[in-house]
Amino acid sequence: MSDAPRLLVIDTATAACSVALFEGETLLAHRHDVVGRGHAERLLPMIADLPDGGRAQHILVDVGPGSFTGIRVGIAAARALALGWGAQARGYSALALIAAAVLAGDDAGELAVVTEGGHGEVFMQAFAAPFRALGAVQSLRPEAALAALGGRRAIGSGTRWLADLDPTFPVAEAWPDAASALLLPAEYRALPPTPLYGRAPDAKLPTPKAPR
Repeated sequence: MSDAPRLLVIDTATAACSVALFEGETLLAHRHDVVGRGHAERLLPMIADLPDGGRAQHILVDVGPGSFTGIRVGIAAARALALGWGAQARGYSALALIAAAVLAGDDAGELAVVTEGGHGEVFMQAFAAPFRALGAVQSLRPEAALAALGGRRAIGSGTRWLADLDPTFPVAEAWPDAASALLLPAEYRALPPTPLYGRAPDAKLPTPKAPR
């Protein structure tokens, strides 16, 4: 039996739900399905189906941006398992994982990951190879995202929103997959296991009234 530490990867931040178990850099098993909704019901059985019930010394979870509910489901599971197993939990970005999978083996490419956001907006972030982010995550109206591409190719579930504006725009749906987690450089999988929502919350605290 290998002495290499095990890593459980949990990804529920988008319409996809996936888990992966690594031993060192070897992928032991993984599950991936585009479920739309119902991550809470699907996640724990998927983990239970992994070798040894997915038990690992390290846990990596997708912290967003994406579905508010999906993000919370994944992070809650990662934190609970880390507490129960005495494991260490860390996070990564959904957009970074999609980009890393596409740019793997590419020495000089650039792309923008565009995923579905909320309230008619999309999340967008540009990346280049060797792998690095070219800016922060933005939440944009589709027309603004289309204008901001700057000629870069785009990939992700949000590309269909851009195609609605320009019928010649290629739809290139892609989802984060836990099995691709080790394609991310170490610094991109060392985020705290807290939500990265990508935009301000809908509810705002009332502004205090000035004293009379």
